[in-house]
Amino acid sequence: MKKRLLNLLLSGTMLLSTFIGCTSSSSTSASGIMSGNPIFTSIFTADPSAHVWDDGRIYVYASHDIFPSRGSDLMDKYHVFSSDNMVDWVDEGEILRADDVPWGRSEGGFMWAPDAAYKDGTYYFYFPHPSGTDWNNSWKIGVATSDKPAADFTVQGYIAGLPGSNFIDPCVFRDDDGSYYLYGGGGGSSYGVKLDDDMMSLDGSLQQFNELDDFHEATWVFKREDMYYLMYSDNNPGANRMRYATSDSPLGPWENRGIILDPVTDSETSHGSIVEFKGDWYMFYHNAEISSNGTLRSVAVDRLFFNGDGTIQKVIQTMDGVPAVGPRSHATETKYYDLINENYEEYSAKTEYPMNGSNISFGGGAVRSGNNIENMHIEGSYFELTGVNGGAGGKALVTVIYASADSGAAFKVDASGDSAGDGYFLSLPGTGGWGSYTGRTSRLIDLIPGTNNTIRMSGGMGGANVSSVSVSLIP
Repeated sequence: MKKRLLNLLLSGTMLLSTFIGCTSSSSTSASGIMSGNPIFTSIFTADPSAHVWDDGRIYVYASHDIFPSRGSDLMDKYHVFSSDNMVDWVDEGEILRADDVPWGRSEGGFMWAPDAAYKDGTYYFYFPHPSGTDWNNSWKIGVATSDKPAADFTVQGYIAGLPGSNFIDPCVFRDDDGSYYLYGGGGGSSYGVKLDDDMMSLDGSLQQFNELDDFHEATWVFKREDMYYLMYSDNNPGANRMRYATSDSPLGPWENRGIILDPVTDSETSHGSIVEFKGDWYMFYHNAEISSNGTLRSVAVDRLFFNGDGTIQKVIQTMDGVPAVGPRSHATETKYYDLINENYEEYSAKTEYPMNGSNISFGGGAVRSGNNIENMHIEGSYFELTGVNGGAGGKALVTVIYASADSGAAFKVDASGDSAGDGYFLSLPGTGGWGSYTGRTSRLIDLIPGTNNTIRMSGGMGGANVSSVSVSLIP
């Protein structure tokens, strides 16, 4: 599908979360079911760290690009996602935020690429976070622990003895003998060191890997058979690539092997992880397919294949994603192909709200001109619907009819049922003119039961004039 057509189909149906309940009497894989890419659509996520734990599920620990984006300084609120079949993903919820870090910078934010490990009944969550206002020179690798893989994490402290200016993107690797190693780095410097038994201190001196070709950041280490692999992001201008190197030792020296992931869609940065799950190998990475904004990224996944000598074939980035490796199961993340094809036929109980209605208020520079709301390009502009019927509560489909001479705009949507408080991303592709009310964009939101719901749409991210909004429920 061509990019222009895809953008029109995507409209604002991006970034949504819906319950998908499926049952299967078969224990085999769901034939023909694909994950779609990106795989997480409820919030913007990046820097995926994938692990398979003893419960048989695969877990992805990701950073969180907050919308509307203010750039990487606003990143916060780590979420965990899990699956038992690679296509039905559950957002397990938030596990940590900057406010939970007692030694962190008072301004918050800067919760960058994390990782996780498991040892002796305890899950360890490793995250980079500055301790001072001078964030670029006060980085620390924090450690939080829990007896659960995706809940109840408590910050225990940070790892002492690491550089404060160029040690980010922690990766923790468990070797076959039960020893653990910490890797990280940024700004062209790559490091590795063995961890002590407490998983929070160093066992030996920090080693720098100067032999890596064009290292930038995003270290990921894993082992297959007798070969150690170190993947990382390079400095390719404007569009980082993922490279890798191999060694017969967890701390090198490393032999450069080349590029395994080309630049991703609409994002300068690249970051990923490689993991084996149920006999197949996968690469998780991020792109900006949903938002077309490199600071609003989404996690994707594709198959990874090895050559006979242990080298890795370049990963092919797809829209289809990967096939199911088990029966259908509970999910909260909507399939990407359902998003772009607008598969919402069940939402047929429709109520229309014209912009001249008595339940419409507006402000922040937005004005009513005739029957339309205009000036939504102004920062702080908004319009709000009150008294919206949410039925029994849960998911509702909101649809906006609009006109826009911009190439692409976006609204932030807030709704009464959004318990996470992150809001929703609504894309509004251009219609060719401010009076051309041919735009139609939809997305799922969350409402509370009853008729006391509020839906607020905030502008300032490109312009769009709105003629009406409709809310549809499942009858």
